[in-house]
Amino acid sequence: MSSEVPLRRSLLLRLLALAVLIAIGSIAATAWLAVRTTTGAIRQEQGQALADDARIYDTLLAYAATHPNWDGVDAALRPLAHDVGRRIALTTDSGALLADSAPDAGPLPTTSSATVDALAVNTALMAGTAPPSSSDGGSSRIDPRTTGPYLLPPEERAALRGKAAEAVRCLRGDAQIDAVVVEGPTGRPRIDTPDTDLTDSALCAQSRAALAARTATEGKALAQLNALVNTCLARQRLPGVQVDLNWTWTRQPAASAPDFRTAASVGQEHNRAINACVGTSRREQLLPYVAPAATLFVTDPGGRPSTTFDLSPANQTRIVAVAGLVLLVTIGFTVLAGIRLTRPLHALTGAAQRMRDGDGSARVRVTGRDEIARLAEVFNDMAERRERLEQLRRAMVSDIAHEMRTPVSNIRGWLEAVEDGVATPDRRLLASLLEEATLLQHVITDLQDLAEADAGALRLHRERVYLTDLLAQVAEAHRAHADRVGVTITVRTEADPQVDADPVRLRQVVGNLVANAVRHTPSSGRVTISASATDAGVTVSVTDTGSGISADDLTRVFDRFWRAEKSRSRQTGGSGLGLAIVRKLTEAHGGSVTATSIPTQGSTFTLHLPPPLDG
Repeated sequence: MSSEVPLRRSLLLRLLALAVLIAIGSIAATAWLAVRTTTGAIRQEQGQALADDARIYDTLLAYAATHPNWDGVDAALRPLAHDVGRRIALTTDSGALLADSAPDAGPLPTTSSATVDALAVNTALMAGTAPPSSSDGGSSRIDPRTTGPYLLPPEERAALRGKAAEAVRCLRGDAQIDAVVVEGPTGRPRIDTPDTDLTDSALCAQSRAALAARTATEGKALAQLNALVNTCLARQRLPGVQVDLNWTWTRQPAASAPDFRTAASVGQEHNRAINACVGTSRREQLLPYVAPAATLFVTDPGGRPSTTFDLSPANQTRIVAVAGLVLLVTIGFTVLAGIRLTRPLHALTGAAQRMRDGDGSARVRVTGRDEIARLAEVFNDMAERRERLEQLRRAMVSDIAHEMRTPVSNIRGWLEAVEDGVATPDRRLLASLLEEATLLQHVITDLQDLAEADAGALRLHRERVYLTDLLAQVAEAHRAHADRVGVTITVRTEADPQVDADPVRLRQVVGNLVANAVRHTPSSGRVTISASATDAGVTVSVTDTGSGISADDLTRVFDRFWRAEKSRSRQTGGSGLGLAIVRKLTEAHGGSVTATSIPTQGSTFTLHLPPPLDG
């Protein structure tokens, strides 16, 4: 069969065709994008307009938060309008004009852009600002730059800056923490540790506590706020609270408000009422310090021409050139990728052909971690398993020939001797021939059992088996031979375990283990057959005090025709199939068999069988 792949089925050709299709699609997409350039530019302009709106709103909001009225806002409004190229106007709620960057541009539109209120910020207009919580009474909608009575005088700022500097020295010196001082809108400094969370830390606690202490200005402002909050709560017959500088609150002891409802009746509804009072009181406290709410109008200047977009011939030529370059680069990279992709496939094909021609050592080099590398790993694994199975097959054929050659040769030799008149067919000779024939039949029967087990054709006649009786029968069947060689057989069971099994096959399994144990146990040794049951199943163990098995050989004891005697001497008996049959018959019962051994001290073979179906 030819190893050449037809051109129409070549993976490289298909990759090239796919690359051309992708390139053509890219060119079409580029042309479409060129047509859509105008739309993209308009959207970009819209995005810039939104950014400008956010800037305008934030600037005016900052002015409202730091001034008690709108007097002088023109000084901030006109430069801002010039920078963004927009007309900006502010009016009162009644429509009275407060400021206008282009008063001669005509009347204002009927629809406003926003309302500027430092105590009710529209977070949708603030870039990157999350909407406020609905459960805090709107307190989070107060602009943080609104300081009001919390603005610290210079002397208090200086004192706090000194405490902050001391805390920073402590953190940098003792704790080796990178700390910096950040000043808030009110002038209160705070310690910022970008890489360390000091929330629950005791580091430099004294310095940090001194910095966190309220100043006289803050204490006075908080006292005023708490009075407003508790007055609001009293109107609702709710217990008073204590509000802190971070606008969190704690409930006052119930004894301070004996006429109000008990603490047990305060729940989620109570918390919402407290949050509402805190937000309302904060706005009431800050109201004299901020400019009143104003209506904002942001429009294009009158007579401003519309922006138009057009593709010049130079731009069109540039698009075609870029598209052609994309096509060439795509095809080039695809050719390189295709060659690199097909190289390991060619290697796999060559290795498979060598394996087909009888080279069991054919392997491929695995590089990378992609699908082809995975395919190469699977191929190498398959080749190794195939080579191992071939070696096992050859060894099995050799072992079968060896096992059957001796009894057949003996039978033939004695029969030829009788035919030639050299030997007399007496009872002794017939008994010897019968023994050889029995041995030959035993090997054939064992091979037949293994073949049926391998093919899944082994038929089991299951019934409830009581292991105490079955193990006693096996021990009695091997006791005569054990007595002749001076080996003691003992049976130990716990609570007469039961299994659902084929009694004939199970006796064969245990009998093979016992025969193997007696065979390898010297005179005066012991063979112990034991059984026990647990919730996980039933275990049957055969332990001997024989010569044991080395660690290297222990992994091969269940291989077919494997025997510890490398000379394959028959003095100890056995064909090397007994333990292989044990494993196959145990697996047919849904169980498993394991072996442990200590050289010169003995071995233990354990059957693990599933519990009876009824528990």
